[in-house]
Amino acid sequence: MTFVENDPRPLFVRALNQTQQLVTTTSPDHLTLPTPCDEYDVSTLQGHLLSVLARINLALQGGDPLTIPVVSTGVDDVPTTWKERRAALDATLADDAVLGRTCKLPWGTLPGAAAIAGYTGELTTHSWDLAKATGRLSELDDAVATQVLPMVQQFIPADQRGGHVPFEPVVQVADDASPYDQLAAWQGRQP
Repeated sequence: MTFVENDPRPLFVRALNQTQQLVTTTSPDHLTLPTPCDEYDVSTLQGHLLSVLARINLALQGGDPLTIPVVSTGVDDVPTTWKERRAALDATLADDAVLGRTCKLPWGTLPGAAAIAGYTGELTTHSWDLAKATGRLSELDDAVATQVLPMVQQFIPADQRGGHVPFEPVVQVADDASPYDQLAAWQGRQP
């Protein structure tokens, strides 16, 4: 894969790699643990992440990601399914034309580069959710959150939460909180 200037794919790939590491190494003993996402336990969060992979791949190919359920269910082997969906997404990302392709997303119609940036924020946040739920926060790459935080703050308003902005109010954290704690707090999660 070759990258162009201002290309969101390198950061997206780092977020994908981090998420993949957490998803594929989650212990079966952790599947029923609660996560910071009230509606998801670890198993459901993993099913959502599988759907995220399929949704971004379909959107980047010009398809309608809303045809894919929010949570993939009935998956017996999450690590294998993740790797299969990741391989398909990597093939899609290898085409530089993907950056300018019009993509229909759950939150609007955007160029591929903006879609990739949006999904980078989602993957990075859900990596924190999974790491927090399974006691593996030390496995997170702070540099990813440091780069993602300003993007998320730009695109998710601090006010007007609820309805079409599906986030709880911003949680106040110390100015010196970790990048992941700041990211989670901006999205209404309690770090």
